Amino acid sequence: MTANRDAGRRTATRNRKTAETDITATVDLDGTGSSSISTGVVFLDHMLTSFSRHSGIDVNIVCRGDLDVDDHHSVEDVALVLGSAISDALGDKKGIGRYGWAIIPMDDSLARCSIDLGGRSYCVFTAGFSRPVIQGLSTEMVEHFFVSLSRTMQANLHLAVLEGKNTHHMIEALFKALAYAMKQAVRMEGSEIRSTKGVI
Repeated sequence: MTANRDAGRRTATRNRKTAETDITATVDLDGTGSSSISTGVVFLDHMLTSFSRHSGIDVNIVCRGDLDVDDHHSVEDVALVLGSAISDALGDKKGIGRYGWAIIPMDDSLARCSIDLGGRSYCVFTAGFSRPVIQGLSTEMVEHFFVSLSRTMQANLHLAVLEGKNTHHMIEALFKALAYAMKQAVRMEGSEIRSTKGVI
């Protein structure tokens, strides 16, 4: 995986090429929520577009993956590359809020997300879906996406669907909850590192 970070700006680009996927992701933490997403997995494109719009983070992703096998490698690797790009863009994390949380309703569904950008990877995910696939995205891969994202973003990520029946609404509420938690966590609130250790 290769990286490129613009000096003095909270932007970064990550590339990852394997026998299974070829991915480039660029993020701008101080963007306007504009995005260009092409992962080959239609519903994942929709979710990442929603994440970008509601977080205010500009996200550009191109993925060429082995979808003739299934969606697993593309979904997992997109999360890994996106998380790495966000981590790079955060730099030394001076001045960021670090923590973020949100509870987001979407019709019948209610989702919660809490995040700590403190440098340690951990994901707790609580949700169950009745539909196995939505527009190319295996719903079993939703948890795996967030686990992979937390790993390379070096973040504690706790997500839960508190209520819901419609699988589309439940998953979209999760991505929107992540978006609003991220908006809070990456926000610049000063110049100090928010840790008693002096580093995160």
